[in-house]
Amino acid sequence: MPLFIPEDYTAKLAPETMEQAIGYLKEIFPDMLSRTLRLRRVTAPLFVLSGTGINDDLNGVERAVSFPIRDLGDRRAEVVHSLAKWKRMKLGAYKIAPGYGLYTDMNAIRADEELDNIHSLYVDQWDWERTIRPEERNLDFLKATVETIYEAMKAVEEEVYELYPHITPILPERITFLQAEELLQEFPALTPKEREQAAARKYGALFLIGIGAELSNGQRHDGRAPDYDDWSTPTEGGYKGLNGDILVWNPVLESALELSSMGIRVDAEALERQLSICGCPERREMEFHRMLLEGRLPLSIGGGIGQSRLCMFYLRCAHIGEVQVSTWPEKMIAECAAHGIYLK
Repeated sequence: MPLFIPEDYTAKLAPETMEQAIGYLKEIFPDMLSRTLRLRRVTAPLFVLSGTGINDDLNGVERAVSFPIRDLGDRRAEVVHSLAKWKRMKLGAYKIAPGYGLYTDMNAIRADEELDNIHSLYVDQWDWERTIRPEERNLDFLKATVETIYEAMKAVEEEVYELYPHITPILPERITFLQAEELLQEFPALTPKEREQAAARKYGALFLIGIGAELSNGQRHDGRAPDYDDWSTPTEGGYKGLNGDILVWNPVLESALELSSMGIRVDAEALERQLSICGCPERREMEFHRMLLEGRLPLSIGGGIGQSRLCMFYLRCAHIGEVQVSTWPEKMIAECAAHGIYLK
């Protein structure tokens, strides 16, 4: 996505007030999330050992930032892309009961990211994971969890309004649920990203279900790794998937904005199926995968919520660089500054 410059853009807050607002949001949102989902905070790793299968492979083509560890015989470690699988291992290690879970501040480096208004080399998320029962591995439970998270998002938006009355709430009362296949049928002539744009503009906020499964046109809406979200289990209506993305309409950028990716995690059966679909059955021998296939990991639901993206949405920023420190091309810095957008 190329850099987008909103017409006549003016930041809603002065720089020093912006810093205070970011700090406040990063305090109240995780507190609200942890209370509503019954999560406890844990400390997260910045890197994990290579070859264990613990790191998130994203779409399978992104390079992890890695380095050799001298005291481990130059065995390599890699900076995390996300903590999707690490969190599930911690649920088991801490023996967290169904209905309870954990969350953490995840910091990642994604060296292959294409930099624009919403994509940065630095990724910060509230990563969360919750133990569930076998009977909760269904679409209704997924939707109920999404609604809980969305209510927290709306409540914090109201808090922002109380502090800064010129930033008025825009999230709709309810979030809309759509299957990726339904979206394809509604907008068959559009690309996946164009379909997201059209749906976000129409509904204001939606949860798009079934990311990773092949659709009726023989294509996927978007890629998903085979070993964390369950995107291949048949669900009601004949569609597939127990995962999805929370998307909202961003009026500043005039585009859809993904705030969260989440889902019910694979069980042993779904893992076997998805490794086969993606042509990587050899992963069965990795540490994480062996633990899951041997029944040593709990069933869970989890996801990540973008900290900087949520802040830029609440504070109506035009660029993610207004709310986080990262590295940007000189040309982008200059073009943004020429239009009153100052990157940190």
